[in-house]
Amino acid sequence: MMSDYVLKPNCMGRLLQVTIMLIGAFMSMNSTAHPHSWVDMKTEIQGDGKHITGFLMTWEFDAMTSAYMLDGEDLSVENKAQALQDLADSIMQNMTTNHYLTYFYEGDMPVKYALAENGNLEQDKIKATLSFYLPLADPLALSDNVLKLLIYDPSYYVDMSWPTKNAIQLSPALSQYCNLELIEATPSSEQLAYVMSLPVDAKRDDAIGELFTQSITIHCNY
Repeated sequence: MMSDYVLKPNCMGRLLQVTIMLIGAFMSMNSTAHPHSWVDMKTEIQGDGKHITGFLMTWEFDAMTSAYMLDGEDLSVENKAQALQDLADSIMQNMTTNHYLTYFYEGDMPVKYALAENGNLEQDKIKATLSFYLPLADPLALSDNVLKLLIYDPSYYVDMSWPTKNAIQLSPALSQYCNLELIEATPSSEQLAYVMSLPVDAKRDDAIGELFTQSITIHCNY
């Protein structure tokens, strides 16, 4: 679905590039296969006392990525708010086809989302921060099934991580019944060697990202 606003032609290509960045295609920025963009995340798992309903996301981009994202935007006082909102809307719209880079499982079964809401982009000095709410398609009833959450770029060219344990939290109602465990990635030496050996023109490998990402397990007693 197309958005209901019109972007200047010179912005369209850059917005596409920003979206590509968000799904891991910054392959030309370095000669070795390691992250070229860094995103510090905060996530609140939301719900009531009986269900998980969605995720409140805050993604802070590194200074270089932020500068690239905002390059050419009219950030004058009178136009800044609209420019940032237009950019946020475009990023959110394009991420719908990539599951918002968010993967949530009940056991081995993926849990489906509805469309994200309340996308908002802010600039604070040299960094840009994207926030949004990602609701589940249907509330997920609390049970003793193990739940797993991962947020990552499949190709490994964007490093997305929770920098501290308190960067991911349960809403107050859920915290009465559930607890979280943050698990760091443990790639093997062979996997590390493979990634570092990839040439800059290597074919995109979307099996890499999951090997190098943190995961959250959620255990509920209900």
